[in-house]
Amino acid sequence: MTNWSEIHTYAKALIREAGENIKNSFSKTLTITTKSNANDLVTDIDQETEQFFIKKINEKYPGHRILGEEGFGDKLSDMEGIVWIIDPIDGTMNFVHQQRNFAISVGIYENGKGKIGLIYDVVHDELYHCMKGQGVFMNDLELPPLKETEVSKAIIGLNATWVTENRRIDPSLLAPLVRNARGTRSYGSAAIEMAYIASGRVDAYITMRLAPWDFAAGVIMIEELGGIATTVKGEPLNYLENNSVFVSKPGLHQEIMKEYLKNGNW
Repeated sequence: MTNWSEIHTYAKALIREAGENIKNSFSKTLTITTKSNANDLVTDIDQETEQFFIKKINEKYPGHRILGEEGFGDKLSDMEGIVWIIDPIDGTMNFVHQQRNFAISVGIYENGKGKIGLIYDVVHDELYHCMKGQGVFMNDLELPPLKETEVSKAIIGLNATWVTENRRIDPSLLAPLVRNARGTRSYGSAAIEMAYIASGRVDAYITMRLAPWDFAAGVIMIEELGGIATTVKGEPLNYLENNSVFVSKPGLHQEIMKEYLKNGNW
């Protein structure tokens, strides 16, 4: 039998150690390169952090597989067995420019089902963590189940990109949601946006293109608290490819799907 409590404890220790290593890097000069475009940044710290996780996981659990953003893990064509999905620094642009508002994200899955989720806001020392069926915690504080809300009372996590001219969607699709919501926010890190839904700081989050390592941990937490995580079409998320993601408190998810997303040409 898999000892999930042991894995949870080990993962929490790893993510905190990785966070300390990142904080210790703040005084160093970063090596910054780009990936898909000039604004898609990757640093030597991203790469070193992912390699740290891979080394430690392989030592402790050689039978587990690893999907990581920087490509040092395994090449996966399925989600069979135990899979760690890791983003060593989610919000690299914030990390480079601000040295804050970034997080380490780790989701652990068994045969495609979420078992353990961890999101560590390193600078604020907020470790969100959960084990399936055991609740969600921010450090030692257990978070309450998510309560239903409505658009007029909601803070929506939404990047301004999606309501201005862009290559992916008609900006007029989400403009009514922005007008009708109580407010919008954009933190520049999908992991932090999801952690903030779990803690009640944000009510929903919509974005057009996320990789599995961006949302794998957050989805486990949000669903554990009674929230809903789908694509913007309302379909199940795919953990082996990019997705357009919509995560939300209950009630609010249904309202936004019905009133704002259902007619979109996604």
